[in-house]
Amino acid sequence: MNVLVVEDEPKALSVVRAYLEREGHTVFEAMDGERALSLFGAFDIDFVVLDLMLPDRSGEEICLKIRSSSQVPIIMLTAKASEADRLNGLGSGADDYLVKPFSPRELVARVNAIMRRVRPLESAQTLRFSGGLSIHVAEQRVFLNEGLVSLTPAEYRILLALARRPFEAFTRDQLIVRAFGDSYDGYDRVVDVHIKNIRQKIEPNPRRPVYIQTVYGTGYRFEGEPS
Repeated sequence: MNVLVVEDEPKALSVVRAYLEREGHTVFEAMDGERALSLFGAFDIDFVVLDLMLPDRSGEEICLKIRSSSQVPIIMLTAKASEADRLNGLGSGADDYLVKPFSPRELVARVNAIMRRVRPLESAQTLRFSGGLSIHVAEQRVFLNEGLVSLTPAEYRILLALARRPFEAFTRDQLIVRAFGDSYDGYDRVVDVHIKNIRQKIEPNPRRPVYIQTVYGTGYRFEGEPS
């Protein structure tokens, strides 16, 4: 899992990184909000550990910015312990709140617990959505109202990458990494062609898609409701 840790205290950043890497996660580091948003936009981030007090902007502002395009889980870290501060952090979109000083082992435990709750589709062998769409992962087959949908391997991989994380916006580059791996060297706009073809095959009206929505200025988002 790719974890973005945003923390302006070098010692705390080093400790958090060490514990997360011990769990097998890949850690991206940022000591200010500008770099945090840059890393989040450039890489396929699965989880954010976010300090509330940063030198250039507040953690709440960063959280709101991330939430404008993504439902990626976020844990906030802060020295502020009042109820009002906790509610403010959670109100900006954080999933959990940890007060400093904290146990690194507790942080890791909370990260793992949140991921178990929010990523049930990652390990599912059959993904079912409203409208009769289902993806049978083991068989690599897609059905719409029990009829087999003929997708190319590339179309299937892109659809699966989107469907595993419904309601989360992905850039074209992020979709390429999730679908084909980071060694893919093709043109990112080829994603648009695949999306157009997928819509022709699964959408009731491809010009007004139900499942795959365009997120202008970003990329695409899958909006099928799990059933």
